[in-house]
Formats: sequence, structure tokens, C-alpha cells
Amino acid sequence: MNRLERNFGAKGEAQLKYLDGEYTVLVAGSYVVCAVTGQRISLEDLRYWSVEQQEAYASPEAASERYRLKS
Repeated sequence: MNRLERNFGAKGEAQLKYLDGEYTVLVAGSYVVCAVTGQRISLEDLRYWSVEQQEAYASPEAASERYRLKS
């Protein structure tokens, strides 16, 4: 995501396309949901996701847990 893609004031869950090192906003929103914990993650705090699984994670521990469950 870059400065021009930010949708200030957008409410609700965003839909994103996760890419290597960035993401594209498909549907504007203020958060995404962690695929492991169900926790809401504000777009400003989103740091962890899987390009292959196209899902977000709240923490590195959540990402590791998902990887472990998939193996």
C-alpha cells in the first residue's frame, strides 16, 4: 500500500490482495482479521501476511502457528 491508496475514514473490514512486501486495497476498510486469532488488525499495524495463503496475521507467532498447522 502506498500513500495514495489510503482511505482515511473508511470503516469496516478491508479486503486486500497481499503481495511481496506490500498489499493492494480491493475494498476500503480500516482493519483486517487475523486468520489465526480472529483479532482485528488496523491497516496501519498490519505487518505480517501470507502471499500464498492470502491471509493476514496479528503477530509473527500467529504466522508461525498457521505455518505449523499447514505442515
